[in-house]
Amino acid sequence: MNSILNRRILKAGCLFTLLIFLSPIGNGQAFALDRSAYKQLKVFSEVLDIIDKSYVESVDSKKLLQGAINGMMKSLDPHSTFMTEEMFKELEVETKGSFGGIGIEITILNDVLTVVSPIEDTPAFLAGVKAGDQIIKIDGQSTKDITIMEAVTKLRGPRDTKVTITIMREGLPKPKDITIARAIIQVKSIKSRRIDDQFGYVRISAFQERTAEDLKKAISELQGKSPLPLKGLVLDMRNNPGGLLAQSIEVSDVFLKSGTIVSTRGRIKSVESKSVARDDGNELTCPIVILVNEGTASAAEIVSGALQDNGRALVLGTQTFGKGSVQTVIPLEEGAALKLTTAKYYTPGGRSIQAEGITPDVTVKYIKPADENGTESEGMRERDLKGHIKAPGEEDKKPAELKKRAFDDQSQDNQLKAAVDILKSWGIFQGAGKM
Repeated sequence: MNSILNRRILKAGCLFTLLIFLSPIGNGQAFALDRSAYKQLKVFSEVLDIIDKSYVESVDSKKLLQGAINGMMKSLDPHSTFMTEEMFKELEVETKGSFGGIGIEITILNDVLTVVSPIEDTPAFLAGVKAGDQIIKIDGQSTKDITIMEAVTKLRGPRDTKVTITIMREGLPKPKDITIARAIIQVKSIKSRRIDDQFGYVRISAFQERTAEDLKKAISELQGKSPLPLKGLVLDMRNNPGGLLAQSIEVSDVFLKSGTIVSTRGRIKSVESKSVARDDGNELTCPIVILVNEGTASAAEIVSGALQDNGRALVLGTQTFGKGSVQTVIPLEEGAALKLTTAKYYTPGGRSIQAEGITPDVTVKYIKPADENGTESEGMRERDLKGHIKAPGEEDKKPAELKKRAFDDQSQDNQLKAAVDILKSWGIFQGAGKM
């Protein structure tokens, strides 16, 4: 394959996907197929010919072939897919952090289009869409067998245009129609503040094109808000579905002076890489506690693993999502593309977290506040997705449900409180173990 052009991720519409862009394949290159594959291609050609000549109605051969390709991609894993020209263009839109839509993160769970989470203060959130809602129709059309990319295309649209989703939800006696006016969705990936005037709190909600730059600015502002130096930092990446691979590497480099950040390995050399931290002389040196949970995925797991394996941060929370595969975007003719799983990524210590996740140094489960209205449930992870690449020795388990949470308030967030308590007692922890 030709050289890597760029590294990007599709977020918000299609979760947990690390992407590498390659230049188009072609120029006379041939693919080696064994004899059995050629026999099956002959059968495929015969079936296509029979359908074209004998089906009760005339068929659109392009649509038929795209359906066959979609079926082939679905047989691989949840993250590999075929993209039409329109779907391919969506990749460039979402990484900007601003797009026209309704403001939900979706996935396919048990073969059903499912809401992972509505983005706060977006049209979907304000319309009452909840985590775990099953979207069974979009504008009256069934979502059965729909791909995530197809769903994203249908849900996206110009500002002020409307889309109707039909949802099923636990407790509802029958499906419910929700009509939502689209808006320009602005996703702010960095939020920060001081805690007790001693510690910094930075929440990274996703990895977009400006995340590393905004992180550096946030840290600078935190350091300048008080005459007292930061005694510690809480880096909150709970429910962070991932983002740009390049940004996860830059974010890790903000805190590391040296050491490996991440490496990728696959069958083809062009997707193999190793990223190493650089000493810029301005890295933050105070203690760091990273908050993670089962919604911490992909690029967020790269940062967590990099800082954990390099002894730079203590990871607190629950086991992360476990999305440890890399998808390569391969442009095809007529503007279409394949998003194909081609590699796995590894932490500096050589760990593949595929279907396993990052194990916290300190396990602290989230305790739902007494005044929450019961929307809390167990989280979804990579191993819950049908057809995922399994970890060695993994057994099939019943898929978990989805969850929605509110963070950032120590009085309501026991994990954040535990992180701050650790920073306050950092000298004791430092003497007791690694760091």
